[in-house]
This record gives sequence, structure tokens and C-alpha cells, in this order.
Amino acid sequence: MRNFVEKLVLSLLWISLLQGCIVQSVEYDHTASIECLGDPMKPLYKGGIIQNGEFNNGLMGWSTRRDIKAGVRKSASGNKFAVVQGASSSPLGTGAVAASPSHSVYQKIQMKGDTHYSLSAWLRVSAGTAHVRAVVKAPNGENITAGAIDAQSGCWTMLKGGMTARAYHYGQGEVFFESDAPVDIWVDSVSLQPFSFEEWNAHARQSANKARRSTVKIVARGPDGQPMANANVSIQQLRAGFPFGNAMTKEILGNPAYEKWFFSRFTVATMENEMKWYGTEWVQNQEDYRTPDAMLALAQKYGVKVRGHNVFWDDQSSQLKWVMPMNLNQLKAAMQKRLKNVVSRYAGKLIHWDVVNENLHFNFFETKLGPSASPMIYQQVGQIDHTAVLFMNEFNTLEQPMDPNGTPTKYVAKMKLIQGYPGNAGFKFGVGLESHFTTPNLPYVRGALDTLAQLKLPMWMTEVDVVKGPNQVKFLEQVLREAYGHPGVQGIVMWAAWHPYGCYVMCLTDNSFKNLPVGDLVDKLIAEWKTHKTSAATDANGMLELDLAHGDYKLTVDHPSQTTAVSHTMTVDAGSAASEHIISVKL
Repeated sequence: MRNFVEKLVLSLLWISLLQGCIVQSVEYDHTASIECLGDPMKPLYKGGIIQNGEFNNGLMGWSTRRDIKAGVRKSASGNKFAVVQGASSSPLGTGAVAASPSHSVYQKIQMKGDTHYSLSAWLRVSAGTAHVRAVVKAPNGENITAGAIDAQSGCWTMLKGGMTARAYHYGQGEVFFESDAPVDIWVDSVSLQPFSFEEWNAHARQSANKARRSTVKIVARGPDGQPMANANVSIQQLRAGFPFGNAMTKEILGNPAYEKWFFSRFTVATMENEMKWYGTEWVQNQEDYRTPDAMLALAQKYGVKVRGHNVFWDDQSSQLKWVMPMNLNQLKAAMQKRLKNVVSRYAGKLIHWDVVNENLHFNFFETKLGPSASPMIYQQVGQIDHTAVLFMNEFNTLEQPMDPNGTPTKYVAKMKLIQGYPGNAGFKFGVGLESHFTTPNLPYVRGALDTLAQLKLPMWMTEVDVVKGPNQVKFLEQVLREAYGHPGVQGIVMWAAWHPYGCYVMCLTDNSFKNLPVGDLVDKLIAEWKTHKTSAATDANGMLELDLAHGDYKLTVDHPSQTTAVSHTMTVDAGSAASEHIISVKL
């Protein structure tokens, strides 16, 4: 009898614990910082599964590599942190030296397969600025980069990222930080929080519902001004509020099938190449805007907004052949002509300009005009076009944490340089993230978006695609849901422009304009994101509450006591829940 009671008590306790885990599931924390602070913030999730993440108990729970000195120091304010002396350079025997990576302290962790891990930490280096990576060493020995920053001396910078543990990653792993520079790495406020795939997806859905939908109150009143009970309200969405677009090509002109396929889906368009410098002036002094003019007019016919892509491209390999041999004065003259002509021609007609495309990875104009080339170009574009948002469009800021040129901290620094340039303070700027993915690292993507959102600027994923492979549809869905669910993302543009000979990386449709599997996915999400009741009845007080995706709506109210129905249009946005929408039905 005693054994039975003990087993019953243990079973009830286990059920209670399971229920507690379900009820107390940890919510994702979007907190991030782009400021370099005197003392770091507290660790997210109280450290998660990291022990002693604030080093208040010395190096308890942490270890060091062999022959590396480490310790805990205290700042003037009393904050404790770990310091590891950077590895010294080793002689090669020929007078040269080979720099060994500098490592931080590390902590062993017990990893679970099929789990997302959100990682954050505050880092500092002993001198100058150094690229520092966060690394999770998986149980199989694989080193996975979970994020990177440019850490500074003199203040603390927050790194936010993460990684996904696959089924084969079950077991003991490690977390540490490293740099190729011979610096001392200072570490504090380390956090590693696991999320099951179900939890992660649930957080994205909850965030999307909060950011993209609102509950609005509708009140129907009769000719006498009194509320109309049991009035029927039909709801029709006229236009989705969240911008979702795609790149388009000149093949859309004179192609009714392409035209119908494109404009029945998308609310934003980007010309793939037609507006670029080499698309309008292939031969010097022979400018031709007929194609982008026609494409813009077609988009305007359907009420589709257009992004300007681009004024200049910083990639040397993409420069026109006649531009390359120019001396400085000739280049300045050619650039001034290009900038003035293209921006003034389309000023007021575009929602965005990608001003100096990919100026983190490339520097053609900086090498010719000096380090202030990008800020100066932004200034000149902003002076001509006062309405468009001026975007910094870049790749690998979301896609690839191992790319040292596209880190969120580098992006933030470049954007602040452009914003802070004399004369640029009054312009509207935007964060453009190209989003060309192979295998998306979702925790890193979300952490990078959290960081970039701290710029408080419009943030768009501007060129979304996923390379072809067995998981293409799955990965694309993950990326699109991650973007739609992030409160900082204000629009998505696919980079899947159709060509009869094949697309850049990813086609949504075949040459008969029948959807491919990725196209079916896009249609599914477009439909899902605008889902709403198509009809409902008012209550006894003439009131109706509707949960609606943001956008423009037409509401039609009819009642048996009335001979005609009344229509009402309204826009639902984040502020819609604060007021009632009154529809008066008159004879």
C-alpha cells in the first residue's frame, strides 16, 4: 500500500511539473541594445541555462583553455566580469608571425536536439576594436557561429544571436567567444535560452497577431440614431496593410499573363535591373528610361508601390565599362548627372531608394571619392527627393553570422555615420536587409532583427529568396514567418523576378504562370495573413467586434427594416482599437 501511495504522489507531482512547464513557458524577449555602455545590462532570461552568467561567483561554472590566463575583475561601479588574456602571436621562423585566435572563458552546456537557442552576451576588448564571434560547440564537435559583433575597448557592446540544435546535436556542448585579433576578451551578462520549435513558432504567431492585427468596434445606427441590433455586416478587405512584394522584370510589359499573375498578389514591386545605372545608360550619354517608365506606369495602374533600386551600386564588378577608366573629375561629373537625372525623374513616385547598394561589403565609390562618399550621396538624393525613404540595402546581415563584413554592429555604425553627416539629419532613412538564404539560422535572424530594430527606422526584408534544394519551401516559410512575426519588420519583398530563361535564384512560377511549390507557399501566406470573418451580426447594442488584419476594408451593413444597404470604408491599423467606427444607416 505504501509503495502504491508513493507512486501515486510521484505521478501527481510529475503531472504537476509538466503542467507547470506548459503554463510557464518562457516568452521570447526582444530586448537588444545598440549602445556601447559603461556597464552591461542584466542577462536576458536571468541567464537561461548558463550558470553564473554575471560572474558574481567568480569563474564558477566556467573553464579556460590550457595555458590561457583568466580571472574576474570588478569595475568602479562594482560590476564583475570575466577577462581572458589574448593569445600571443607565435613566430613562423621567417620573421613573420601567425596570430592565434583569442578565446574567452567557456562553459559546458547540456544541449537538446531539435531546439532553438537564443544567445546574448555583453563583450568588450582590451584595446581598439575587434571582431568577436559567439560560438556554440555542438556535441559532435561542430563549431557553430551564433553571432558576431565589433567589440570595443572602453565600453560594453551587446551581442544577440543564437543557433539551432538539430536532432544529432544532443549531448554536451560548449559556449565561448573568440576573435582573430590578439586582444583580451571581456565577457559579462551571458545568456543562453532554449526554445522548442513549437514554442518558437508560437511566439512568432503571437507577435504577428499583436503587430499585424487589431480588434475594432463597429456600431451600426439606424436613421433615428439608435443602435441597430442584428444588423448584418459584410466585410471585404480592399488592400492588405502589410506590404508584401516581389521583384519584377521588363518581361512583364506586353505580357498579360505575367501582369495578371504579378499584380493579383503583390502590393509592392522592385525593378530587378531596369532602374540601375547600367539599365538606363549602358552607353555613355545615351540615357534611356523608356523601360522603367513603362514598368512604373504599369505598377501605378494597379496601385502597387515601387521601390527605387538603385541609385548607385558600390560593387566594383557591377560598374559600367565606360565608368571604370575615368579619372576623379570625370567620375564626379558622370555621377552627378546620373544622380540628378534618375532621382529627379522619379522623385515623389517611389516609396524607397536603395541609395548606395551594398556599401558594407563593397567600396568602389569610397575608394574613388573618399570615406564620406556614401553619406554625401545620401545627402544629394535626399535633397532632390523629399518623400522617399533612403535605404541602406545589404546582404548577410541576417543570412550569415560568419560574414565579418555584414554584422549588425557594422550596419548600425554605417547607418549612424550616414545619419550624422552634416545636412542629413532631416531625411527619412530605412534599414534594408536583402535576405538571400541557404539554410536560415532562425535564432540568429531574430536576434539580428532585434538589434537592428533599435535604430527605430523602417526595416524591410528587401530581396528574400532561398536556394533550390529539398527544404526550399520549408526554409522559405520559416524566413517569411519570422519576418512577418517580428514587430520591427515593416515590409517584405521577394527576389523572385520571373525570366523565361530562369530566375536569379528562386522562381515562384513556371513559364505558363502556374505556381511552383514556393509560389503556392507565397499564396498560402498571403491568404492566411488577411484571413477575417466575411460577415457577422451586431449585438443588442448595435455593436460588433472584429479581429482584422491591418489594411483597408469595405463594410456593408444591411437590416430587414431597411430597403437599402450602406457601405463604409475604413483603414485598420495599430491605432484602430482606440476608437469606435460608427456606421449610420439612413433611409
